[in-house]
Amino acid sequence: MKQFRTMTYPYVLWIAAMIVLPMLLIVLYAFTESGNDVLTFRFTLENFARFVTDRVFLAVLWRSLYIALVTTVICILLGYPIAYVIAQMGERANTIMILLITMPTWVNMLVRTYAWMGILQDEGVLNSFLGLFGLGPVPMIHTSFAVILGMVYNFIPFMILQIHTSLNKMDKNLLNAAADLGADRIQTFLRVTLPLSLPGVVSGITLVFLPAVSSFFIPKLLGGGQYVLVGNVIESQFLTSGDWNFGSAISMIMAIIIMVSMYFTRKIDVSVASAGKE
Repeated sequence: MKQFRTMTYPYVLWIAAMIVLPMLLIVLYAFTESGNDVLTFRFTLENFARFVTDRVFLAVLWRSLYIALVTTVICILLGYPIAYVIAQMGERANTIMILLITMPTWVNMLVRTYAWMGILQDEGVLNSFLGLFGLGPVPMIHTSFAVILGMVYNFIPFMILQIHTSLNKMDKNLLNAAADLGADRIQTFLRVTLPLSLPGVVSGITLVFLPAVSSFFIPKLLGGGQYVLVGNVIESQFLTSGDWNFGSAISMIMAIIIMVSMYFTRKIDVSVASAGKE
């Protein structure tokens, strides 16, 4: 046991240096304002008041939540049927399809987003294809459509994998029992498959909504700076304006929103799991 504890020390130090310390610095900057001396800080809530009283910043926050919600709903509507179809395949085909879905995630997300910039441009692949039918060019880049498309593309594998895991862990004997009791395929899906797969849906919502609401480089690249989300505001406060105090306050507000979302998502997950056992 003593040897095991000794082996954990490097990980504890890593967590303290890379996670705990940066979070403490964000809290420090969020609740203070810098004085003339770099090491002098004065406690204040002005950074938070500035955000919640400014209509522009609130509009950016609501837009971020809206985009994240739309992205999550689309990922559910597209991801569930895909996961369901894959789960019905044989073991070999199942493995191949999951591999194909996860392969794009091996490439850096920034590179994949840059690729979509080339696809959606007026002279890009999609408009060139539409040109074959005498259509276009259709303006797609630097629009909300491009931002949502980029987010769905980058985050939908997480939704598919979570739902697929729930469907694969499901006891197939329950489906046979439902059929023996006279349930048709639709009734079996609605009363057995869907309820038992909801934990995977809830986990997928967590893995899609949370990164989507705080994403900054997808709207920056595909939105062209014209579609600003809260992640872009935080980035600009740290890198452009140099107002670390205000940027930290916005980061804390987003952290609170994310933690509240995780809390309710966890409660829903527990409720769904309990209902499934009953």
